[in-house]
Amino acid sequence: MELSERLYNIARLATPGLTVADVGCDHAYVAIYLVQQSISPKIIAMDVRKGPLKRADMHIREAGLEGKIETRLSDGVKELKTGEAECLILAGMGGALMQKIMSEGSEILKEMVEFILQPQSEIAQFRHFLQNDGYHIIAESIVCEDGKYYPMFKAIHGSMNDTEEIDFRYGKILLQDKNPVLYQFLCKEQEYYQRLIKELQQSRRTERIIKREKEVESEYQLVVEALNRYR
Repeated sequence: MELSERLYNIARLATPGLTVADVGCDHAYVAIYLVQQSISPKIIAMDVRKGPLKRADMHIREAGLEGKIETRLSDGVKELKTGEAECLILAGMGGALMQKIMSEGSEILKEMVEFILQPQSEIAQFRHFLQNDGYHIIAESIVCEDGKYYPMFKAIHGSMNDTEEIDFRYGKILLQDKNPVLYQFLCKEQEYYQRLIKELQQSRRTERIIKREKEVESEYQLVVEALNRYR
């Protein structure tokens, strides 16, 4: 099965040999790929919605993988039993929802080995959550697909002592590696904030505009600081 670049990069973060729980599995494309490529021996594909789960079942049958991929209707990991999976995949949903799923399923997650995570929003806040809840990011990736940027990472249990806000915002490992896709994203962010600051400076100087200008300037400085790491 050929995956989109986003899904392919999610799949390749998974450590070979682990049983996977794919929460929010949608069409089960990642699950099918992981089995077909002999990366995972067994997968529990879970979704809170019946429609996507029906489509997942259909794709699994078409691939002839009913014996290796089980589908399960579940709100987060509520229908997952302790010890059933070693790797959790959470992708394609907001960071706040992912945080909720991981918090509510903390007892189940204690027994897992790794966590493949791709938040669609609230990314800095989600990285803060991981650090505060005893997770350690050990690998990161970012792809650009259809003009949108998707950061993703692998975490394990452990301590993470990131202290600088740009690391939470843009990814410490991506910055250390001087990731070229992140660089593209930062350049676009720099241009966006420069335009926005100019527009705000030309606006009528109300209290709201002045406050917003300070907020945007702070965001812009984070982008500049991140770009400086590439130099």
